[in-house]
Amino acid sequence: MGYKIAVVGATGNVGREMLEMLAERKFPADEVVAIASRRSLGTEVSFGEQTLKIKALEHYDFTDVDICLMSAGGAVSKEWSPKIAAKGAVVIDNSSAWRYDPDVPLIVPEVNADAVATFRKKGIIANPNCSTAQLVVALKPLHDKATIKRVVLATYQSVSGAGKEAMDELFSQTRAVFTAGEIETKKFPKRIAFNVIPQIDVFQDDGFTREEWKMVVETKKILDPKIKLVATCVRVPVFIGHSEAVNIEFEKPITADEAQQILRNAPGCLVVDKREAGGYVTPYEAVGEDATYISRIREDATVEHGLVMWIVSDNLRKGAALNAIQIAECLINRKLISAKKKAA
Repeated sequence: MGYKIAVVGATGNVGREMLEMLAERKFPADEVVAIASRRSLGTEVSFGEQTLKIKALEHYDFTDVDICLMSAGGAVSKEWSPKIAAKGAVVIDNSSAWRYDPDVPLIVPEVNADAVATFRKKGIIANPNCSTAQLVVALKPLHDKATIKRVVLATYQSVSGAGKEAMDELFSQTRAVFTAGEIETKKFPKRIAFNVIPQIDVFQDDGFTREEWKMVVETKKILDPKIKLVATCVRVPVFIGHSEAVNIEFEKPITADEAQQILRNAPGCLVVDKREAGGYVTPYEAVGEDATYISRIREDATVEHGLVMWIVSDNLRKGAALNAIQIAECLINRKLISAKKKAA
């Protein structure tokens, strides 16, 4: 018997990607339900070759739902995830609402799949921040080999990480530049077209943004609390695909050649690293792909055991939709849940 899956936030960028990936990966679902707020009621979304009509979250009965993929924002998740979990569904949430709750596992299956078993405390599993997800996929196998002490990174994050409105703003501003039209700034604090913005999320008292704080806390929770990390998160005029320039300091010696070989054999990683023009991956090439791409692996002579690398991934897939569905697959493969008996 297959599972009943609900996708909450099905009209958003990530929700649509979740529906696409459920179909693409042939997820063992007997029924998939697309859910959003009342204002989207009746809207149609694609699921493989099918078309699903949006149902309203406020009126939906989750009693026979097995897994709920939640991608409707933190406020909605805070209110609805406990209610849905109380109905017996496992909630896999893509927002930041539950990531820092000690009773909610924060999961990247290639990194800490064993922690998924603790979901029963609240019936909720958290998806990490999109930039954290691709980072820890690359760090985990290297940490296992040489133990990471410190990470210094700069992110180059696409506008899709801020939602459809952000993508529309980049498009409209770019068009305005070429047509000498008025450039309107709504979603971002400054113009994003042909510009970069060194701010993602709000500033905190210490001068770091909340996005930068997320990367620190989430990496520690997922990978190792002893790792020291500092980040500068930057929004760039790219529609889809996050990139990261990462400097890693290890406790034990590790060469660039060793790292390359380890990463070539690591789950979820794909190394593209030719030391020639174009011998690396850019966010444009990562769009629609599931892998975390790693390029430009080299030794850092400024620390005793250091490496530098370039990490790229499709943030709507591995950073959100794919990771959530991999978590759901993990629950099923480990026999941690079973499909509810549906009424005849």
